[in-house]
Amino acid sequence: MSAVSNIYRSGSAVRNHMERTVLDAYDLSWVAFTVLWVLWIWGEQETGHVAQEAGVSKGTLTGVLKTLQTRKLIRRIPHTKDRRRVSVALSRPGERLIENLFPEFNRHETLAVGALSSSEQRELARLLRLVLGHISDVDTVQEQTP
Repeated sequence: MSAVSNIYRSGSAVRNHMERTVLDAYDLSWVAFTVLWVLWIWGEQETGHVAQEAGVSKGTLTGVLKTLQTRKLIRRIPHTKDRRRVSVALSRPGERLIENLFPEFNRHETLAVGALSSSEQRELARLLRLVLGHISDVDTVQEQTP
């Protein structure tokens, strides 16, 4: 319980810090930033993949995409053969925003782990990837169990 509690509390603290110190100036939520970052890194993506990578439901993503589209930061691209499928991509203003925002975001990421040595940061990242992989495997098994 201690490990899971500390993972949750640390993640929440970092998220809150980022929203207050970096994202607020850009009028972005954590999820909106994550969506922009996913599109910046991987380019045009179907909404289901963006939701998965951002760690939100498709319903939550719909509201975030509507806000980002209203701000002209993303554009929706209908699928050529299946009207139910939609992809999204950064608009040029969205690209400029994430390119300007990311260096400051990254500086605060560095501050967040500043109490750890480089080797401790790598070890923490490795251990968290193990936790993520394991819980993903557990979820997959549970989904397959009738």
